Amino acid sequence: MIPFLPKSAAAARITRVAALLLSLSSAVPVLVRAAEPVLIAAGNDASEGMALAAELRTARPNQSFTNAAVLHRRGADGRRTQIPIRIQTLVPQTGDDWTVVYRAEPSGALGGQTLTLHHRPGSTPTREVLRDGAATAVTAGPEESFAGSDFSVSDLALEFLHWPGQKIIRRDRPEMRKGRPCRILESTRPAGSTSNGGPVRVKSWIDLEHKQPLMAEAYDARGTLIKAFSVGSVKKVDGVWKLKDLEIVDEQAGTLTRLEFDWTVQ
Repeated sequence: MIPFLPKSAAAARITRVAALLLSLSSAVPVLVRAAEPVLIAAGNDASEGMALAAELRTARPNQSFTNAAVLHRRGADGRRTQIPIRIQTLVPQTGDDWTVVYRAEPSGALGGQTLTLHHRPGSTPTREVLRDGAATAVTAGPEESFAGSDFSVSDLALEFLHWPGQKIIRRDRPEMRKGRPCRILESTRPAGSTSNGGPVRVKSWIDLEHKQPLMAEAYDARGTLIKAFSVGSVKKVDGVWKLKDLEIVDEQAGTLTRLEFDWTVQ
């Protein structure tokens, strides 16, 4: 569940986080508190929403890169676990597609696994998981947990941005999130489609100036909040401000997972 920055190789990394969100590894400048927010001009909520979702989901990184990270999970009983992972983004020199590979090392009773998401313009990312000891990779279910964390496969693939229902929720003034004026993008699953226990509606707060997703909330068919995502803090590494962590909360299970990047390991 996921930022647009000035077009540079470093800036492109945060676009695929969250932009979910969007490959969950990024370099990002510090966002300073904005001045008095400006009024949002009237427009077509649905057409603007479709255009914004398309812009977010097609934000292709400029280059290949690899990040080390750790999934810190807090269970409903308060028990904490750590799962080391490696995130590899592969960007071919030609074409418009790209691939993101998430490798989770074995941790406790959990075996290791490798999740591969292949992004192609105009289609929902394909998702394959290869578990340690298995002979071949299999298609991963959209609501399947990645490495026992609160991040589902569909969260990492940002599948909600591919749903046909996309609209801007209009406000007289932008809503403030993390000290930044934001637009609200509402994504709705197609009527009659099977959610498999996943969300049917997602609200994303998109930074008005930089078009960076700062927060997102996922709701089920009853309108109950089931998950909440937010971009965390930043840190300075070799003179460059980079995303330090991001967090997702399972509101129904009472669990939380924080993804923390280790910029000292590449």
